[in-house]
Amino acid sequence: MTFHHWRRPDSVVRYGNLVAIALLALYFFIIPAFLVVYFLADPNLRGSGVPKMAWWAHRSLTPKYQHWAAERLSRGTVNANTEDISGTEWPLFGSVFYLWATESLQEAWEQGDRRVATAPAVYARDAIEAAAALVTDPGHAAWVEKHWGKEYLHKEDAFYRMLLISAMTSHAKLLGSDRYLPALRDQVESLSDELDRSPSGLLNDYPDQCYPTDVLATIAAIRRADTVLGTDHSRFVARARRAFEGACLDPATGLPPYDAIAESGRPLSCARGCGNSYMALNAPQLWPETAVQWYALYEKHFWQYRLTAYGFREFPKGAPGNEWYMDVDSGPVIAGHGTAASAFGVGAARLNGRFDHAWPLSAEMITTCCPLADGALAGPRVLSNAINAPYLGEAAILYFLTRQPAPEAVLRQGGQLPPFVPILLAGYLLLGALFLFAAFLRHRQWRKQPPNRPPLAGVQLALWMGLLIAGAWLTIGGHWIPGLAMLLAAQLLPRGGGKLEARDQAKADESSGRGA
Repeated sequence: MTFHHWRRPDSVVRYGNLVAIALLALYFFIIPAFLVVYFLADPNLRGSGVPKMAWWAHRSLTPKYQHWAAERLSRGTVNANTEDISGTEWPLFGSVFYLWATESLQEAWEQGDRRVATAPAVYARDAIEAAAALVTDPGHAAWVEKHWGKEYLHKEDAFYRMLLISAMTSHAKLLGSDRYLPALRDQVESLSDELDRSPSGLLNDYPDQCYPTDVLATIAAIRRADTVLGTDHSRFVARARRAFEGACLDPATGLPPYDAIAESGRPLSCARGCGNSYMALNAPQLWPETAVQWYALYEKHFWQYRLTAYGFREFPKGAPGNEWYMDVDSGPVIAGHGTAASAFGVGAARLNGRFDHAWPLSAEMITTCCPLADGALAGPRVLSNAINAPYLGEAAILYFLTRQPAPEAVLRQGGQLPPFVPILLAGYLLLGALFLFAAFLRHRQWRKQPPNRPPLAGVQLALWMGLLIAGAWLTIGGHWIPGLAMLLAAQLLPRGGGKLEARDQAKADESSGRGA
């Protein structure tokens, strides 16, 4: 190929496209496959200790979370649409997940796990402040106020008040700050009193919507707040057990139901995987013996191996239908496997010492996360709410991986690597190889048959550069879908058109050995 040929705009475009495709293949397929293998070799996935993926992902997520939360607060973003669950609950829930994970990493650091040189409470200080401020921001309670009116801080509203208590507790523990202590004390005392006076021991999340496992999480949040308030709610916790026994349980499984009538405690539906895993994340710190019994029942009725993967079902074994299902709580249900049940199940299994479950679930979760070279987790990012809660999935993954066995848990190790993992890894490598091979074939064809100079080459070059720069900018910024769309659109340029001039044709013929 002559130097003259290299100067053509179409040559610049085609070599630029070749480099872009190669980088995309490496970034989204090949490097993630090797990162997955690296993380799966970590012994802390099979036993106690914080997995190294959690330290790696937390360092990457922290500045992004701080920037997002601070910007959201500065804009005064308010969503009062009570039908938009992901747009209202997820920004707050994700922030609490982030705070809980940071708390666990700080505890590990203080106990001698120095995977990072600086303590998480130090390098994540601004993110901790921003996350706590987001959860406690009255503007972000607009949808709750729409449900409950001006009394939303002291009238049932179990889920939202649990988030408040959790965020304020984590802020105080991590930063040693008393900024939120008066509000925290008010919430803990008023909510525990209201639960204690409830006829059944349950309260609604929203009017006529009671989810017992949310109440269980609320009781656990109150108990955790004792560590910073210096209070003792052990008698309250013991009495609260009444809402989770006898006729208040799902008769078919002996587990807390998905939803119930708050006034009577009577179940409205069966136990479900998304609720069970959440239950198993909170019960051990409240009623250790009961937690062991519940986990055994959960395993009996919900654990399965199907389609090359292990997981927790969303609905009990033998329940008719619902093998393929989806709602905002369960996520996609695939051949019975519950997405949320299995993801939350990673943390539940670790907390209950069941590493024979935690190991295969963690391996599946990490593989589907598609960890990228910059520390982002592509899978959870895509499944999150891109507008209102872009980092919910990544914060939740951090929370699950940082759970440590409860003091009373009896460790059970083992478990098998499911075939799903090598199959998906092979898929990553195959897709990366296909991208590279397609780029190679296209380049080879171009070398053999040099293209005609396209008409309006300058316009095409400007359009290509715009697509390439915008696509790269969006992709690096985490907006992968529009970014990839632009990068792929750039591959369509240039399009050949008119004839080469005689002089250029002669040079092209000469360079290919066909001319004089």
